[in-house]
Amino acid sequence: MSDEKSNKLNRRQFMGGMMAAGAAYTIVPRYVLGDTGHTPPSEKLNIAAIGAGGMGATNIEAVSSENIVALCDVDEERAAQTFNKYPQARKYKDFRKMLEKEKNIDAVIVATPDHTHAAATMMAIKLGKHVYCQKPLTHTVYEARRVTEAARDAKVATQMGNQGHSSEGVRLICEWIRDGAIGPVREVHCWTDRPLGYWPVGIDRPKDTPAVPATLDWDLWVGPALKRAYHPAYAPFKWRGWWDFGCGALGDMGCHVMDGAFSALKLNYPVSIEASSTPVNSDSEPVAAIVHYQFPQRADMPAVKLHWYNGGLMPARPEELEPGRKLPESGSIFVGDKGKIMCGCYSDSPRIIPEEKMKAYPQPAKTIPRIAGTHEQNWIDACKGGEPACSNFDYAGLLTEVVLLGNIAIRTGEKLNWDGPGMKCTNVPKANEYVHAQYRDGWTL
Repeated sequence: MSDEKSNKLNRRQFMGGMMAAGAAYTIVPRYVLGDTGHTPPSEKLNIAAIGAGGMGATNIEAVSSENIVALCDVDEERAAQTFNKYPQARKYKDFRKMLEKEKNIDAVIVATPDHTHAAATMMAIKLGKHVYCQKPLTHTVYEARRVTEAARDAKVATQMGNQGHSSEGVRLICEWIRDGAIGPVREVHCWTDRPLGYWPVGIDRPKDTPAVPATLDWDLWVGPALKRAYHPAYAPFKWRGWWDFGCGALGDMGCHVMDGAFSALKLNYPVSIEASSTPVNSDSEPVAAIVHYQFPQRADMPAVKLHWYNGGLMPARPEELEPGRKLPESGSIFVGDKGKIMCGCYSDSPRIIPEEKMKAYPQPAKTIPRIAGTHEQNWIDACKGGEPACSNFDYAGLLTEVVLLGNIAIRTGEKLNWDGPGMKCTNVPKANEYVHAQYRDGWTL
């Protein structure tokens, strides 16, 4: 095989999921299949967004060089700034009505609370729209599997909003580990400071029922979740800590922090997951937790243990870390037979520790393709027939499944033996109740 062909193959493999184990599927640009609906790179996409405040506003701004044709948000006040910025875009509260009515939409951004991700994403996919969805991809393991399958069948361009996956840092970590910089990796420590101070945790749902703000459609905000009364403890933003709406610290930061390990170590389904935490209740996530994932051997890579910490809990300080040098607030440590690599939350600023060992390390060639532009632009390029986006759903769906398994372990408090392909726990029947959530009447996947 010529060097040119070899480089092309490596690029396709990487863009299809950073060479994640088991990812044999490659997305083919629609024009190759003779789809006349293909949008040439020279033409602008018609983009709609579901969720126009918060992170959605940032995503919309990143693709504003395209045509922003429709915007949807259930909270007029929270979305007001974005609505005003794009006066030409038609405005909606119910994404279902928007997707049904706006026939000219090419691509959709989904930036809602976690519990609505799958419903909005799946509807867009079934209508043949490209989708950019915020992390975690879905609220449940089951949803992640089904959305991934649907996107693959529809051959649409997809991307999850874990922007670190487009970064230089994650590529350096992959290249260093595959170069043998720290030898075989058998253990990884990943942590975040959240949820400290970000949202309510470890509490029961509020009993009082204040009035719903006039600008908020609470029924649409609740969406597929079981109905409950409005309270400012849920919206905006504070929904992350409530099991019915969010996925806690793991869902918020796991797809960022664990991304480097997932990519560099070619992780697939774990064989077991076990957690310990502060008290757990049926309404909200605990104040702090530790989760232990056990992954089997992958090809030439040994079995590896991945440890997750949140709520202020941290791994032991590495002996290799120089006095006065701090661990980042969120980050990872890769423990190899010959050394350690430490990086920040988004796989940023990776360094072999101690620093003198980093300086002595001869850098390997940059063999993994780099992303030009933003994470959102990487998706836009894919929508226009380019290479699959780097965190497309074939990669992001599996990562999301693994991240959310940690929440199941937290909620059950038992060691779970996991059948990945079968999507079930084989030793704790109760765990399977958390694989998917019950939708209320009128909502389907």
